[in-house]
Amino acid sequence: MKIIEIENLNHRFADGTLGLKNINLTIEEGTFVVIAGPNGSGKSTLLRHLNGLLLPTTGTVRVAGIPVPENLISVRQMVGMVFQDADSQIVGETVSDDVAFGPENLCLDRQEVNRRVARALDLVNLVKLKNQKPHLLSGGEKRRLAIAGILAMEPKVLVFDEPFSSLDYPGIKQVLEQIISLHQTGHTILVAAHDLEKVMAHTDRLVIMNHGKVVKDGSPDQLIGELEAFGIRQPCAYRLGGEVQSWLN
Repeated sequence: MKIIEIENLNHRFADGTLGLKNINLTIEEGTFVVIAGPNGSGKSTLLRHLNGLLLPTTGTVRVAGIPVPENLISVRQMVGMVFQDADSQIVGETVSDDVAFGPENLCLDRQEVNRRVARALDLVNLVKLKNQKPHLLSGGEKRRLAIAGILAMEPKVLVFDEPFSSLDYPGIKQVLEQIISLHQTGHTILVAAHDLEKVMAHTDRLVIMNHGKVVKDGSPDQLIGELEAFGIRQPCAYRLGGEVQSWLN
């Protein structure tokens, strides 16, 4: 089933800059897709169209068959987005309060809010920190808290914009484990990245962007040899003639 359909998408910013140029993509439900490209290639701009944070200048974006501008509330429940800066998504006084924020704004009853919070915290292994103040968490824990806040909305699609930025090695492993686990439980995963070292071994599909356009789309094995031509660093193992391995091995 096609969960995301993008047709002839163009986006022009207020200053006249054309950020996206005639994007055509379909994403199958349950897949793990990496959107790769150098800074300024249009990755984040594209992802922000998936839940209506940005709207098309021309073209269409549909989620589960719904045109995004026609039902923003429904689409934003289906597509959860985790930004580079986890602090920008944290609003609660405690970890538990923060995860409850989204469900509470859906006007759900308290029993349902509590159920969603407990489930989300369990999924990201933060139950023991539920009463902790968010600013005391590590970088990896903050990123997992941001993921929990999205999971409490029970989305079908999870979008991660440079999820490993500013994290140390333990934090990277925590977040990578979380993303892989969510994919294994049936979520559709989209990850925007300029460094493929962490995710290359796990993705089903690689979409390369440059100058606001999709320039390549295929399997990682097919495209790994072409990365450098588009300003994307190849994984070290490949450069040394080896096989790209998971960071979790």
